[in-house]
This record gives sequence, structure tokens and C-alpha cells, in this order.
Amino acid sequence: MERLLKPLGNRRRLMMLTFIRKRKSAHVGQIAEVMHLSLTATSRHLSLLERVGYLEKEQENLYVYYRIAADAPKIFFNVLAAL
Repeated sequence: MERLLKPLGNRRRLMMLTFIRKRKSAHVGQIAEVMHLSLTATSRHLSLLERVGYLEKEQENLYVYYRIAADAPKIFFNVLAAL
């Protein structure tokens, strides 16, 4: 349970998830720009969210796009709905 909830305890990751949910998908550069973070920091946050199963990624040419995973754990959708 902690493995699923701990990544959601970060304000920036929650903001990223909200941004991706509204746009359906976004690439790392778009997210970094909106969050005022470096590409490296943004990629680290997104990779963590992907490893836990909250996000899916797809490479298109030079861009890596992230979207909310359809098979994400149920608790994730409950938290996301509360935002």
C-alpha cells in the first residue's frame, strides 16, 4: 500500500497527474515547461509514476508522451477524482 501511496504524496507529481489527465497525454517537455522544472527532474518524477503503474509512456520520434494508465490501481483513480 505504501508503494502505491507514497508517490502521490508529492505536490509536483500530483500537479503533473492533473495536467496529464486534463490533456489526455503530454510529452516531457510540455510538462516540464508548465511545472517550471528541468527536463531531468520532470523525467524522474514521471518515471516513478510509470513504475508504480499510474502512467503509460509512448515514444514518438524524439518525444516521450505520458498518459494515465487505463489499468492503474483503483486507489489511484480515487485520489485523482478527489483533486
